Amino acid sequence: MPYKNKPRPYGKEYQQQLSRDEHGKRATRERARYEFDNPGKDGKVVGRKGKDIDHVKPLSKGGTNTPKNLMLKTPHDNRSFYRDSDHTVKKNVPRKKK
Repeated sequence: MPYKNKPRPYGKEYQQQLSRDEHGKRATRERARYEFDNPGKDGKVVGRKGKDIDHVKPLSKGGTNTPKNLMLKTPHDNRSFYRDSDHTVKKNVPRKKK
């Protein structure tokens, strides 16, 4: 952990987010994540514990952080894609489970 022996500079991080025009995007992403933790129509909490939130249409391809573009996936299904040597996704098909 980088801040093990000293306090984390939250103010500095916030100012850096503002200077990179990143704060609004982070807020949108957090609101979308919060939607997955709210109770569903049947009153049960859907929750995302142990699951990843994945984009239906990736942000790099013009997708957004709106709830319509997000879905819950297991970590294995979300993180195991074939990748090129520069770590970009080779094809958007999950690897087969062994």
